This record gives sequence, C-alpha cells and structure tokens, in this order.
Amino acid sequence: MRVLTLAATIAVLMTSQVQAAPQPAPRWAIVVHGGAGVIERSQLTPEQEKAYRAAMTRVTQAGAKVLEDGGSAMDAIEATIHLLEDDPLFNAGRGAVFTAEGRNELDASMMDGRTLAAGAVAGATRTRHPISLARAVMEKSPHVMLIGEGANAFSKAQGLEQVEPGYFFTERRWKSLENFLKANGLPVPAKPAGADQPDPANGLAHDEGKHGTVGVVALDSRGDVAAGTSTGGTTGKRWGRVGDSPIIGAGTYASNTSCAVSATGTGEYFIRLTVARDICALVELKGMSLQAAADEVVQKKLTALGGDGGIIAVAPDGQIAWSYNTSGMYRAAAAEGRPLTVGIYKDEP
Repeated sequence: MRVLTLAATIAVLMTSQVQAAPQPAPRWAIVVHGGAGVIERSQLTPEQEKAYRAAMTRVTQAGAKVLEDGGSAMDAIEATIHLLEDDPLFNAGRGAVFTAEGRNELDASMMDGRTLAAGAVAGATRTRHPISLARAVMEKSPHVMLIGEGANAFSKAQGLEQVEPGYFFTERRWKSLENFLKANGLPVPAKPAGADQPDPANGLAHDEGKHGTVGVVALDSRGDVAAGTSTGGTTGKRWGRVGDSPIIGAGTYASNTSCAVSATGTGEYFIRLTVARDICALVELKGMSLQAAADEVVQKKLTALGGDGGIIAVAPDGQIAWSYNTSGMYRAAAAEGRPLTVGIYKDEP
C-alpha cells in the first residue's frame, strides 16, 4: 500500500510540473480587431454572430499563414487588412460609413517596429485598399501622412488599384447616415453614383456605433513587430474630421523596444491620450506586462477621460493583449503552437 501511495504521489507531482511548465514564446503571432462598440448578445442575430466569427477567423488565418510561411509582420498586416477592407461587414474600405456630405473618406496607417518608419493617409476616396496607400507613403515617399486629393494623386501615381467612389457604397451605411442627419436637423445629400447595387453583406452587418475600425498587429519570425489600422471614420463626420486611426502614436504605434498597438474607439480621446504610444511607453519604460499596460491606459486613463473603445497589442517576446471598455469588440488572435481564438462579447476570454 505504501508503494502504491508513493507511486501515485510521484505521478501527481510529475503531472503538476508538466501543467505548470510555461509555454515557449511563439516565434510569430497576430492579433486582429474589427471594431469595438455597442456589441451585445441581444443585438446580434445568430446569423450575424456566425458571419462575424467566420470573417474574423478567415482573415486571421490568412495573416497567420503569411507569418507561418516566414513572411514579415508588415506583409501579414497588409494582407489581413486587405480582406477586412473588402468585407462590407466592417467600417473600412467597402462598407465604410459616410460623411455628412455623402462621401466615403478613408483613413489608414502602418508602422514598422524595426525601423519606426510609418505611413498614413486621411480622407482618401478612390483607393480600394487604403492600408496599401499608407504603406506606400511610408516606403515610397519622404512623408508620414498625406490627405485628401494629394493622397488620391499619390495613390494613382504609385499604381495602386483605383475605384469609383460608388464602389464603397452599402445601403445600411447610407441608412445610418440618413438617420443621423435627420436626428441632427441636417440635409440629406443625394446618393452617390453607383449606389444602386445590392447589399453585399446580405443584411448580416451590424451597426457597432461610432467605433467601427479594423486593425492588425503582428510579430514575425525575425522578432519584428508592426501595426496597421484602417477605417471609414464616424457616420456624419463634417469639416474634414480625422480621428485617431491615421495618427501615429494615437491609433497606431509599433516599436521593437516595446510592442505594437492598433486602436478602435472614439478617436478624439485616443488622440488626446496618445493611447497607442502610451501603452508602448509603459512596457518599455516601466517594465509593465503588455496586458497590464493595456489595461492601465484603456480601463483607467481612457475611461477616466470619458473615452470609449479598445486596443489590440503584441510584444516582441510573444505577449498578446487586448483591452476595451465597451460592451464588445470583434477580435481574434493566433500564434505559433497555439489555437486561433475569436471573441466578440465582454464575457469571452
């Protein structure tokens, strides 16, 4: 009996040691968000929830494949955001919200954590993939940000795919604009040319409120991190309003000395707090874990200021984090040797 008890004890100890052993740091990792906001179980039909989970799974798998094959963090981010910009479920590219004048004005940014090179565009109207335009600004111009017609002209000169403005039109975003303008006593403009197309989302898209943005952060097998963000902005925006998404340090930031961050939320607050850079600074200068730094900025500083939204982040050592103070955020993550995870609601991991 003593022998059996001893053997059992050894087995338990061995099992505990195996379970307690830390996972090796992944060589690559990717985190994706599709916007934060009023996203609650009671508001999404089963069909809508299935569509969003499928979309987040599909785009994350695509980015993970780039990294798994040895591709760079920058390439993985661009490839993933291309898919998000083409998916009318999200407020970026096709499916972007409208300004008060009835236009789709698109913002995007990218940053390379290895070199601190960055590129951004605001108010672009004819580039199918604004994230590629942001990368072109970074790699093929001496500038960091281009706006409006200048961004359009640069895009065309670089040979990026051009589309007519009507390409971005979706009926549900137009209806959101009409409701916003009527509620604020503003005139409703005429629909843009090319607006007579069928709903490309088949009625599955959900209005997440004012926080629709897409973003990706990635770590590649060379140990480099990068971040990218793309958005249509806010419904009914006026006077050339620009949010945090194309502003380096606010909606996007990446450095190999700390982490990479992409944000989504009420941009004015993210700009005031330089949310993305602040998280990276806490990691680099205070030695905080990535999750602790993210929560410090989002749950405490952003919330105290009255702002709402969320972030995703990844560090060069493989740490992954997200934090948001809204009721939901479309999010997904994958890493070497770990299963892909997808979440929408607050009560999910």
